[in-house]
This record gives sequence, structure tokens and C-alpha cells, in this order.
Amino acid sequence: MGRTPIKRHSALQGVSREHHHGLLLCWKIRTGLSKNVPMERIKDYVDWFYETYLVPHFELEETYIFPIVGNDHPWVKKALSDHRRLIRLFTSTTADMKTLGQIEETLEQHIRFEERQLFNHVQEMANKKQLDIIEKQHSNEKFNDNLRDPFWE
Repeated sequence: MGRTPIKRHSALQGVSREHHHGLLLCWKIRTGLSKNVPMERIKDYVDWFYETYLVPHFELEETYIFPIVGNDHPWVKKALSDHRRLIRLFTSTTADMKTLGQIEETLEQHIRFEERQLFNHVQEMANKKQLDIIEKQHSNEKFNDNLRDPFWE
């Protein structure tokens, strides 16, 4: 039996969509590595994704979503620790296979943890006002991929 899809509150759907694009980033890194694409090409895309999508995504979660559960909650502490580790990995100047592999593994585990555990708890804890604030803060802009160098194709 597969997992039952989680019914995500509309306020959190945009954030979950961003998680989907994060998982696609992981797939693109894996594909690039398996095709022996030069590391610099993958790193250029990873840097673009980090600056354009991940930095504002982390800010939204840390400012508006995590406080709903409380920054002392073990799951929020784990998520914040993951964010710090991911920031270190993404901002590393090293474009080698090890760093890119760590980004891919860490980001995928982090997203799955937030989607399967933390966000379910947030949904249970949040009141209407908190959910409305998240909805207002989250831009519903469509994901515009950077296709200057689609190394994964």
C-alpha cells in the first residue's frame, strides 16, 4: 500500500509546491552527476535555485510557519538545524561531487521530513489567522525554471 496523499491546507499548498521543486532540484543534481556533467554547470544551477527560491522559502518557514509550533519543538529544532546545514552546503564555494551529493541527499530528506511530519503538525496547531498570514506572505508566483543550461535533459 502506498502512502495516502496528505490533504494540505490551501495556506500551505504554495510552500508544498516549492518543496516539489526542491525535490526536482535533487533529481536534476542526481541526473547531472550520473551523466558526468561538469560540476560547475550543476553548481551554477544550484546557486541560482538557492538564491531565487530557497532563501525566501527558508525565510517564510522560519518567520511564519515554524513559530506556530514553537521554535523549542524538537521537529522545529531539527528543521532549523537542517536549514543551517543546507545553507552551509549551498554557499560552499566547492563545486565537487561530494558537496553536490550532500546537497541532494540533505535537501531531499529535509523536504520529506517537513512534508510528512512537521507540516502535518503545523496544520493541526495553526489557527485561521496564522494560516491567513502564511497565505498572504506566500507569493503565488509560478515557478520559472532557469533553462539557460538544462544539463539534466
